[in-house]
Amino acid sequence: MPSEPPPPVDAGLLSPVSVGRDAAVSDTAVLDALVTAEVALVRALAATGLLDGAAAESVSAEFGWTSRGCRDHGFEVTALASAAAAGGNPVIPLVSEMRRRGVGGDAIHRGATSQDIVDSALMLVSRHAVDEIVADLARAGAALTTFAQEHRGVVTAARTLTQHAVPTTVGARAAGWVRGIRRATRRLRDAQSQLPAQLGGAAGTLAASADEWGPDAAAALPAAFAAELGLAAPEAPWHTERWPVTELGDALVQSVDALGKLAADVLVLGRPEIGELSEGRGGGSSTMPQKRNPVSAVLIRSASIRAPQLAATLHLSAALAVEERPDGAWHAEWPTLRELLRLALGASAHAAALAEGLVVDREAVARNLAVSGGLIVSERLARVLVPRIGRERFGELVASTSAGSFAEALRALPEAGDLDLDALLDPAGYTGLSGRLVDDLSDGG
Repeated sequence: MPSEPPPPVDAGLLSPVSVGRDAAVSDTAVLDALVTAEVALVRALAATGLLDGAAAESVSAEFGWTSRGCRDHGFEVTALASAAAAGGNPVIPLVSEMRRRGVGGDAIHRGATSQDIVDSALMLVSRHAVDEIVADLARAGAALTTFAQEHRGVVTAARTLTQHAVPTTVGARAAGWVRGIRRATRRLRDAQSQLPAQLGGAAGTLAASADEWGPDAAAALPAAFAAELGLAAPEAPWHTERWPVTELGDALVQSVDALGKLAADVLVLGRPEIGELSEGRGGGSSTMPQKRNPVSAVLIRSASIRAPQLAATLHLSAALAVEERPDGAWHAEWPTLRELLRLALGASAHAAALAEGLVVDREAVARNLAVSGGLIVSERLARVLVPRIGRERFGELVASTSAGSFAEALRALPEAGDLDLDALLDPAGYTGLSGRLVDDLSDGG
């Protein structure tokens, strides 16, 4: 009786940010992409007239080719993973198993090398994952845009270096979140549109293909392969020119960074002593029944802390991609890129839920804004009063009065008798371009 397969190493027990949101980068998804890449190469050979079309169709049918790739191929992840250790990558045992099926003659893997298939498969997985990430970023951005517009005129204290600075609005703060998400989305889409197929043969020269079919046919093959996969046609083999991986990694980090900024603000402003923001739903505590933890923000922040180091690993592995085929540097990219995609998938999904349920406590906002008793508009008052009483005297006034007595001290100044101090002390009159920053969102800004 066969023994039970070992449990998966990572079912997400220690990565709650991605649980239930990472199917697009699972081992199963990667295996499907590997098979899809092999079948796509056979189809590309037929599309360029280098292989009989009937042979390509038999291979396509055998391994379950559809417009969504090969999913009903019959291979098993655990067995392939175990066999991959001997050769250092999963393509070697996969090709053996595919050829054992006896379809397509010698067409499977013809003219390719293992890196061609792994790189192309990872680009395919990445493209599908980015589609999901971008969809959730769009959800988050749309919800936050509505949030910003609804709170366009809600005046709040801007904080710099943790201290009250000048007034701003809840809407203007949210508009900053939206702009960060929109910019990250554009960069991610740009990186996705350039994800190329990989086809270079043993050392990036397509020597086997050129020798068999001639240089022109070999030169046309990568574009045909890319077309079958729905990836960009490569300008040249990129076995050791790893910009597709590093540029995608950087775009993913920018996306997680943008969401991390949102999460960090929600975490700070949601502290009970501040209480201005809260998630529409909260998580509980194992021991403290009163707690409603901001779980989505916490998990997003966890992703934003981890993501930059993963991108750094991608850059390091790219820099160490030696000669014409990388050694362990290439292998280091696989789990690193997948984990970065996984974090972005989880963070973007949590951000969409967070944005759609975000709540403002307007009473807390007003209470915190009033804490300074007028000091929050001292920048504005300085512009009016310094010409009348001098900078040194104004500075002494600010330094010597408490938050509760500042307004009274101003009213006691003989030099301020003709000023409308109520208007000057009103934070709502000193929010600058806050309203315009929200309105500009409708123009895509």
